[in-house]
Amino acid sequence: MSSTLGGTGAPVRLGLVGCADIAWRRVLPAVAVTPSVELVAVASRDPAKARGFAERFGCEAVTGYADLLARPDLDAVYMPLPVGLRHEWVGRALEAGLHVLSEKPLTVGGRTSAELVAEAGRRGLTVMENFAFRHHSQHHELRRLLQHGAAGRTRALMCEFGVPARAPGDIRHDPALGGGALLDVGVYPLGLAQFLLGDDLRVRGAFLDHAPDTGVDTRGSVLLSGPGGVAVQLGFGFGMHYRNTYTVWGEKGTLRLDRAFTPPETLRPTLELRTDEGAEDLSLEADHQFRNLLTAFADGVRGRAAVDTAPVLALAGLVERVREAAAHSPV
Repeated sequence: MSSTLGGTGAPVRLGLVGCADIAWRRVLPAVAVTPSVELVAVASRDPAKARGFAERFGCEAVTGYADLLARPDLDAVYMPLPVGLRHEWVGRALEAGLHVLSEKPLTVGGRTSAELVAEAGRRGLTVMENFAFRHHSQHHELRRLLQHGAAGRTRALMCEFGVPARAPGDIRHDPALGGGALLDVGVYPLGLAQFLLGDDLRVRGAFLDHAPDTGVDTRGSVLLSGPGGVAVQLGFGFGMHYRNTYTVWGEKGTLRLDRAFTPPETLRPTLELRTDEGAEDLSLEADHQFRNLLTAFADGVRGRAAVDTAPVLALAGLVERVREAAAHSPV
């Protein structure tokens, strides 16, 4: 790993640890259009898969994660490995002196996430979760309207993220790899509640339905309370009609966004504002949330902007409290 990058205009030299679908579909295409990041190599345990990625994205193929981490021509890695493997491999990347962009959540629990954040801090390295939606301008515009009283005082937040059933052999069905709907899609509504309301969220109730054959959670709902008594209702799961949307309900109106977490970069989002005075559909600018995320990560690596890890730890703690509440639910 080069120690001379910080403060320069050179692109961050990036390696991919694990040839995951999200990397193929969204992140690596975004790398290709982000000047501040350059893809150097991709690693997989399957040589053919690594070669396929390398051929498409114009970089080197590496067999095995350890060999990629040992390369001297990297500054950082993107880590889309299953969440159950991230504690080990993010830790090994940090030990190799590499900055890390990790899929979300960072690990399966609060203790392990705190260990990695602390290790990154000791080594002066950046660690960031790939919550790309936080970098899309539509959510910042909605939050700005809330702060300016467009819907009056916020009373409630409702958010849902559901996806169709996963194939039987999908890693999300494997408890050893950290499978389950809560860590795959449930963290999005939880992260949105953090983004809009802050980290002071209390779990008032939770329900998780578990698959009888694997034991992983496949769907769930969560009731939170936020500052000022804001009621938060969240739903998520596998085997559901595709949906990712949220509504903020205030004293004077509502604000609503569809395609909240997965908008294509060409989409011009529509922000629905409904008040007693009437209805208005605000057409927003298209935005590239993955390019914005990568730019923010590169700025953190270069030392141009601080990367706040407090939301990482707050989310990890919130997930643990949701699990605890669900375990004690009478449902």
